[in-house]
Amino acid sequence: MTVTADDLDAATESVAHALRPATALAWTAAAGTGTWDAWHTAEHLGDTLVSFAAQLVARPVSRFVRFVAVADQGASADDVLEMALTGSGLLGAALRTAGPDVRAFHPAGVADPEGFAAMGCLEVLVHGEDVARGLGAAVDPPRDVCERVLSRLFPHVADLVTGVDPWDGLRWATDRLELPGLPSQAGWQLRPAP
Repeated sequence: MTVTADDLDAATESVAHALRPATALAWTAAAGTGTWDAWHTAEHLGDTLVSFAAQLVARPVSRFVRFVAVADQGASADDVLEMALTGSGLLGAALRTAGPDVRAFHPAGVADPEGFAAMGCLEVLVHGEDVARGLGAAVDPPRDVCERVLSRLFPHVADLVTGVDPWDGLRWATDRLELPGLPSQAGWQLRPAP
């Protein structure tokens, strides 16, 4: 079950579908991830995806490429969503051109292109859901993508959610949802290395 750029496209489209109708709302007043509002969460998402693309291009094995992508201070919700979607497109392009032997740094482990594809999907889905929830919307991602991401990044807990909706399993693995009878995933860890 390989995670690919096509999976990233599908995950991104599900998030875009949920968030585009909400761009008229005040993203600076809506909850996002942790202490960030929706606007800053979307900005973080764009930065992270661009950073992952840069990792695949530059291929450093001991650090991130040294830059940060930020939205203009006056960027609207439409603008910051565009930034996030553009970041996904750049990562998708980098994934499609990276050979399977490419390796690059991530704090959780030196990753291959599939690891970056899975992490990109994870970022899009969980931060997209964080933004959507703050805006009163919901993300409905493709379950097959969720299942592949869960298996690739969370092999140490994936068996615990066999038979559970894969989207619920992925949110549980990232401590965004409690599932009856399963332990808390506070302090969760992903495993992007091949």
